[in-house]
Order: sequence, then C-alpha cells, then structure tokens
Amino acid sequence: MVSLFERKQKVAKSAAEVVKAARSEDKITAPELIKGIFDDFFELHGDRTGADDPAIIGGIGYLGGQAVTVIAIDKGKTPEERIAKHFGGPTPNGYRKALRLMKQAEKFKRPVITLINTAGAYPGRTAEEGGQGQAISQNLLAMSDLKVPIIAVIFGEGGSGGALALALADKVYMLENSMYTVLSPEGFASILWKDSRRADEAAEVMQVTPKSLLKQGVIEGIIEEPSSHKKVIKNVARVLTTQLEPLLALSCRELIARRQARFRKF
Repeated sequence: MVSLFERKQKVAKSAAEVVKAARSEDKITAPELIKGIFDDFFELHGDRTGADDPAIIGGIGYLGGQAVTVIAIDKGKTPEERIAKHFGGPTPNGYRKALRLMKQAEKFKRPVITLINTAGAYPGRTAEEGGQGQAISQNLLAMSDLKVPIIAVIFGEGGSGGALALALADKVYMLENSMYTVLSPEGFASILWKDSRRADEAAEVMQVTPKSLLKQGVIEGIIEEPSSHKKVIKNVARVLTTQLEPLLALSCRELIARRQARFRKF
C-alpha cells in the first residue's frame, strides 16, 4: 500500500516546474495579498527625493488588529501596468520609497511585512544612473538594524539583490511555487555553460526551490499554495499572525542581534 507521503513525493515538482509555476500568469498578485490579508490598508507614495515607483506598493494596514507597514513588489496585470512597473523590477526610487516606509515604521514602532515577487531590480540605464546599487545597499544596511520586527514572504520570484533588498528579515517564508536565487537559471546556464537552453538543468543545480532552501536553513518555512487564491491568502495570513507575535515580545536589542546572527551564518 502506498502511503500519503509517498504519493506526495511522486507528484513533487521538479526545480524547473517550480520555476515555471513561480512565473505563472495565474500566480497570486501583491494587490490580492494586500487586500485579502490587511484591513484598512492605506497606500503611501513617493520616495521624497523625486519620484514614485509603481513597482513598489507600500503603506499602512492592520494585521489582526496590529498596525503594520506593508511593502510589496508588484509585476502588474495589464500590459500598461507591466510596462510602468518594469515587470516587477523596482527602480532606485522604489527601493528608496521602501526605505522611507521602513524608517517611518521604526519611528512609530510598526512591524514591517514585505511581499516579494521580482526577477530582480530594474537593470535599465536610468536605474544605474539613478544609483541602483546604492539604493539596494542602503536598504540592506537599514534593515540589518531596524528596531522593529520584519517578516518577508516570497510569493513568486525572488531574484538576486532586487529581492534581498526587501528580504533581510527576522523570518523569511516562501510559497510552495516560488523561487529564491542569486540569478535566473537562464543567466546561470549562460554563464556556466554558455547555453541558456540548459536553464532547467541549472535550476536543479542552483537549488532554487523552497524545499532545498528550507533544508539549508535559508528560509524558516514553506506556505501551502493551493489553486484557490482565497486559501493562499488565508494560509499567508495565518503564518504572518502566528510568527509576528513572538517577535513583538523581543526587545529591540535582542531582535537586532538575532537578525544579524541569522544572516552572518551564511
């Protein structure tokens, strides 16, 4: 007789299938997660240095009665939205907006929740001229000693420094059909084998799947991702609520010490 565990193992997705699912058109979106999880969400705009990047959705809402700052990366749905949002590739203005909201959260003692789905930071000329590397590094520096809890959820692609700039958190979770990697499998295959067609093979080698990353201690857990978006929202909300409570009980000093120790082990 085949056990339930064995049946699940037989239908387990390969790394290439997980990558495909993470990029799927049916993937739940940042606006859906925000609307479904947080009450009375109020969006805030602008980086206070000159622009507002629509790829970053940020604002204030309530999670089970607890005021939180929410920062999410959105790829957009319509062609117009995707072009405006660079298909989920934040610009320096987007990361600076996120930094402004994180500093605001620290001032008012609100926990920070980040929702991540990006192939990477926008690589265009204007982004480089605008200080993309500096914007990302400033986020990493600030998050390393932010005096409020941070929980990150990767719900689609988690690509390179563009994702890490919002994922230097106390707890990092991933949906079942998501990926987290230093660069795309296509990029890895092009560099290592000079052949991007070997991307599926690269995905296996890179261990980009939630199961591999959980085994290595890179993430704290995997959130079940059924086909129903309502159920996904319920699952994410439950994890956030459960994990936030013990973090709120920690002192600022202990919170920062644990966060820094978490990343030093890598």
